[in-house]
Amino acid sequence: MPKNESIKSILILGSGPIVIGQACEFDYSGSQAAKSLREEGIEVTLINSNPATIMTDKVVADNVYLKPLEPESIIEILEKHDIDAVLPTMGGQTGLNLCIKCEEMGIWDQYNVKTVGVDINAIEITENREAFRDLMNEIGIPMAPQEAAKSFLKGKEIAQEFGFPLCVRASYTLGGAGASIVHDPKEFDTLLERGLQLSPIHEVMIDKALLGWKEYELELLRDNNDNVVIICSIENFDPMGIHTGDSITVAPAMTLSDTTFQRMRDMAIHMMRSIGNFAGGCNVQFAVSPDDKEDIIAIEINPRVSRSSALASKATGYPIAKIAAKLAIGYNLDELNNQITKTTSAYFEPTLDYVIVKIPRWNFNKFPGTNRELGLQMKAVGEVMGIGRSFQEALQKACQSLEINRNGLGADGRELTDQDKILDSLEHPSWNRLFHIYDAIKLGIPFKTIIEKTKIDLWFLRQIEDLIKLEDRIEKHHLDDFPKELMFEAKQKGYADRQIAHLLRCLESEVYAKREEMGINRVYKLVDTCAAEFEAQTPYYYSTFEYENESEVSDKKKVVVLGSGPNRIGQGIEFDYSCVHGVLAAKECGYETIMINCNPETVSTDFDTADKLYFEPVFWEHIYDIIKHEKPEGVIVQLGGQTALKLAEKLERYGIKIFGTSFEALDIAEDRGRFSNVLKENNIPYPKFGVVESAEQAIELSNELGFPLLVRPSYVLGGQKMKIVINKEELEHHVVDILRDMPNNQILLDHFLGGAIEAEADAICDGKDVYIIGVMQHIEPAGIHSGDSYAVLPPYNLGDFVMQQIEDITKKIAVELKTVGLINIQFAIKDDKVYVIEANPRASRTVPFIAKAYDEPYVNYAAKVMLGEKKVKDFKFSPKKIGYAIKIPVFSYEKFPDVKKELGPEMKSTGEAIRFIDSLKDPYFMKIYSERNMHLSK
Repeated sequence: MPKNESIKSILILGSGPIVIGQACEFDYSGSQAAKSLREEGIEVTLINSNPATIMTDKVVADNVYLKPLEPESIIEILEKHDIDAVLPTMGGQTGLNLCIKCEEMGIWDQYNVKTVGVDINAIEITENREAFRDLMNEIGIPMAPQEAAKSFLKGKEIAQEFGFPLCVRASYTLGGAGASIVHDPKEFDTLLERGLQLSPIHEVMIDKALLGWKEYELELLRDNNDNVVIICSIENFDPMGIHTGDSITVAPAMTLSDTTFQRMRDMAIHMMRSIGNFAGGCNVQFAVSPDDKEDIIAIEINPRVSRSSALASKATGYPIAKIAAKLAIGYNLDELNNQITKTTSAYFEPTLDYVIVKIPRWNFNKFPGTNRELGLQMKAVGEVMGIGRSFQEALQKACQSLEINRNGLGADGRELTDQDKILDSLEHPSWNRLFHIYDAIKLGIPFKTIIEKTKIDLWFLRQIEDLIKLEDRIEKHHLDDFPKELMFEAKQKGYADRQIAHLLRCLESEVYAKREEMGINRVYKLVDTCAAEFEAQTPYYYSTFEYENESEVSDKKKVVVLGSGPNRIGQGIEFDYSCVHGVLAAKECGYETIMINCNPETVSTDFDTADKLYFEPVFWEHIYDIIKHEKPEGVIVQLGGQTALKLAEKLERYGIKIFGTSFEALDIAEDRGRFSNVLKENNIPYPKFGVVESAEQAIELSNELGFPLLVRPSYVLGGQKMKIVINKEELEHHVVDILRDMPNNQILLDHFLGGAIEAEADAICDGKDVYIIGVMQHIEPAGIHSGDSYAVLPPYNLGDFVMQQIEDITKKIAVELKTVGLINIQFAIKDDKVYVIEANPRASRTVPFIAKAYDEPYVNYAAKVMLGEKKVKDFKFSPKKIGYAIKIPVFSYEKFPDVKKELGPEMKSTGEAIRFIDSLKDPYFMKIYSERNMHLSK
């Protein structure tokens, strides 16, 4: 069936601000869908309240509404535009819930808008766990014993009937909110009460826990002719009991027999067909018994693009959201092209001749005292993906991508050797369990014990054991007598040069030189969806160690854009937005663009964003090899947050050109001593400060600076380890704490200006001329991290005298640092005097917010300045006239119920929303202004 010609205009519902359990993978899917629909000549209108994402940029949709995801906003849009259909499946649970709410209110019928991509009844069936269970029983799909409870008393009755352990899940929630495994009847009452409160319909589903069963996911697509394809099978490394968003996952499934896979495939298709008649994507989760029977039980089905859809798209090269959007408007799979080969049909199931490993990224250090044990409620804030020719290579590359000061899995001297601690970690999984499994095997703890405590499949443990045996063989050698065969084997299994150097007791550079001498070099393979059966047209690459290289180098001028790696608190989707705009700007300037990143959730790692995508760790060895292979004109590091900036020094040392602000200027801004000299020379006020390297020095310096003091390590993002201390005891304790986690790091001590107003400015500079794109004033006083503060653009009560100081200082610092590109400067204002807190000559967290508020592509402009293609004077800046835009921080505290909800200098928010108001008398502004100041005064 060809495209439905009656659909001329579609409304896409977004997912709102980033929260744990609903992150930028939905923005990726929404962006893909919008692009796909616009290719068909359909007008795309999009609603989302998240200013940090490329999804809400005018390069993505025809009409973008940065508004609250509420029925009132939908009515406003439908009054202005003639919308034919709504696509709610790209906005996660938020989009689906909004769609249902509007359906119940009769809004879609009133405005003659049809729902595409999913059936409303299908959403209702899958979200109502009792109705879903009844349907599965009807069609013969086995499920664990379960029953719904809408009251505390009913929950107690079910628990008595099923017996412990039990799973308690809140209905209509995302990311496992309100879900727990309960072993102890004493805990049940509290968790039952919490689940009932968290569910929007005050309902919990109580299941008999299938602890130790293996967990799998299938990603499906179906068209209007009822053709169904399985895009990807995903196996969880961790067993049932750990949320799939917190589990290490592997594709394709490694330990599933073909017979069981075929049964699972048939069950998934049967389930999808039974819940409704719709064309689009679906995610189905199963549990499989860990024995020879391999019994299969259905866990749940999501009739929408899921968290795993982005991962499956990047793993296979099959753009699920893009194809799902075309199916939603009437196309069938056999009428669409495979987006990778361009010559074959989309009606096929991808074949992988490689393995991918996804590892979640957590930020427990932001929530001291919280329960770090993993369970049914998702706690990860981001993820990385490694691609390799084997599970071992993909696993090592994923570990190298995490940015947790590990060089991979093992071989870095950071092993835990305390047997009791290891055993406790195996039994109570947390962020480091993978590393402790390695430690357990290396220590000689029997597999039987490890399996008993972790329920992880023996095949995975044997793979890790094989790595340890390889390390034992390597350690018997020195660099001089290291065999070529052993070097080749280590590299094929994913070991970094740093890891091999550790085992051989030499330098990383010596290992690199040795393997170059041996002729052991990286080659690049295509992600082609079809195991090289058909020629791929899309340049999407991963590295390995073989003999045939599939990445052909052109003679065009090239630029490399370094991505920002995994999302984490303090470095989120805002930096991916900047990277995408950097790529688009470089393309406009005639460059062949090369993106290096390892985050499967983002638009920057979409295969058609840059001219060439290398899905690789943002890790020096991988980057250097790509640069040697591609020979670009230079590298952009300013857009990828701290991840990219940390590599600037090595790029400089190896003679690789950095586009934009030089490494020297970047380093001056990070080195508080040198930066303060710049301020002093230019008569710019700043709080009294000092730099120390020990607790003793800190105590001595405190006598000179006086309390309170702001204490923070250098070279970090998101206020990591930043704290205000009020006495010597607190100071000593915090400095020791920083040095334990960040040895050899310089620590900055600033006299804290209590009661000061905080503001920040972002600007573009070409080394000579400066244009200030925006000044924001925080509602909270200084002392609350800027990422956790409500901020107002433009400032709401800074006088002309203060604003003039901010403008003069911003321009002076930008020029003094020889900034070429973006710069962000943070200020504290006390008694009408403006003090500089810090300057960051790079893309900041606030640039996307300002760009969306003023409807100007500021990162695009800045990237052209970095490349030397434009000067500031070349742009005709014309910011949209607004009243005020408010940046609203969004937190995920419900994932950490035992944490004190206290704000301070270290950032804790996971996302942000935007709200426009006409005047300061707006009830919303007055409400948050009084609430925030009342909260802080307490």
